[in-house]
Amino acid sequence: MAELITVARPYAQAVYSLATEQQRLDAWSEALGWLAAMVSNPDVADVVTNPKHTAQEVEALMLGVLGERASEDVKRFVGTLIENHRLTLLPFITEQFELLKAEAEGAIDATVESAFPLTDEQAAELTGMLSKKYGKSVRLDVHVAPELIGGVRVLIGDDVIDASVRGKLHTMAASLKN
Repeated sequence: MAELITVARPYAQAVYSLATEQQRLDAWSEALGWLAAMVSNPDVADVVTNPKHTAQEVEALMLGVLGERASEDVKRFVGTLIENHRLTLLPFITEQFELLKAEAEGAIDATVESAFPLTDEQAAELTGMLSKKYGKSVRLDVHVAPELIGGVRVLIGDDVIDASVRGKLHTMAASLKN
């Protein structure tokens, strides 16, 4: 997966530069989100990766679903990805684009896995603690993961903060082996 991100990053940086220059970050964000969702769909992925379908057919499918979200620049971008056989990288390109956008906005995204649903107060407290730690505003994406037993696991970029019961049990088990 690291290789895919490495290949996707220059595309994301190019699109981000263009979107910033045009002051169309939100429009590009929406278009990329739609494109990434499309190629993540197994039925669309089958069409996109099937050599029986021409580049024109694939492009017509992608742009047809996008509709008015497909500016001339988006159309050219899709064409470039098809030409370079990189259309399946769209989820990674979108992820990298969103990271660049969030960084410019002074925000970071945090994926939170919690053993139980977080209350609004708990989410606000966690957001405050993370904002203080990272010096940026934090956007939480919370998922319930009962296998954690209790507590939370937070992923921000490459950082992992594991304050779950499961994580603590694994740490204790590892220390007993040593």
